[in-house]
Amino acid sequence: MNKTELIKKVAAENELSQKDAAAVVNSVLNTVMDSLAAHDPVALAGFGTFSCKHRDARQGRNPANGATIDIPASNTPVFKAAKAFKDKVN
Repeated sequence: MNKTELIKKVAAENELSQKDAAAVVNSVLNTVMDSLAAHDPVALAGFGTFSCKHRDARQGRNPANGATIDIPASNTPVFKAAKAFKDKVN
């Protein structure tokens, strides 16, 4: 399922226009991204938790030529599924 299909499903299940459903989906996604950018985790009961994990700077190798390169520190978004989510998938 891609974003367009998600919007269509939300619109159909909630008797909304696709424009209104798109606004809701985009708002939720932007809120999650803004919270993570501020290093605030987002916990959705029964679904899971979005958080940021800090990755320290390190050295790596360029796979094309084997040269050593410096990889800068970064923050990576992480999702941990809730038990109810895992149970439903399995």
